Amino acid sequence: MIYFVIYLFLEVIISVNISSEIGGLATFFEIMATALFGITLLVNFKETLIENIQAISMQKIDFLEFQRLNLFTLLGALLLILPGFLTDIVGILLQFSVFTSMLVNRYGVESQKSNSSFYEQQNNLKKDSDVIDVEIISDDSTLK
Repeated sequence: MIYFVIYLFLEVIISVNISSEIGGLATFFEIMATALFGITLLVNFKETLIENIQAISMQKIDFLEFQRLNLFTLLGALLLILPGFLTDIVGILLQFSVFTSMLVNRYGVESQKSNSSFYEQQNNLKKDSDVIDVEIISDDSTLK
């Protein structure tokens, strides 16, 4: 809750300052242009998501890279649709891989450990898929 209040305060301060500098009509056009840009990113996101799913299924990329490619692009597109200058600035920054890799490197250390255990489990399943499980039934009557 406190983060939302801080965000709202910063959004109002930044929007009022920028709007007073560029004017009301330019602010309206900026809001419309960034919303159209965000919608365009979302429309094209479907095709990139399909390509990235195919790449992860063929093991060309790992799960962490899949997250990096998709999550921040989607979040940035949604932020661009929302009106406000702070959300537009953050949304545009999330479209560039330099800023997203900084976020992943800063906050993604634990998820990388869990991803490595995920791949270890997948490798163990692949090794066990070659084993044939059988049951041996003896004809010996003393086992009864």
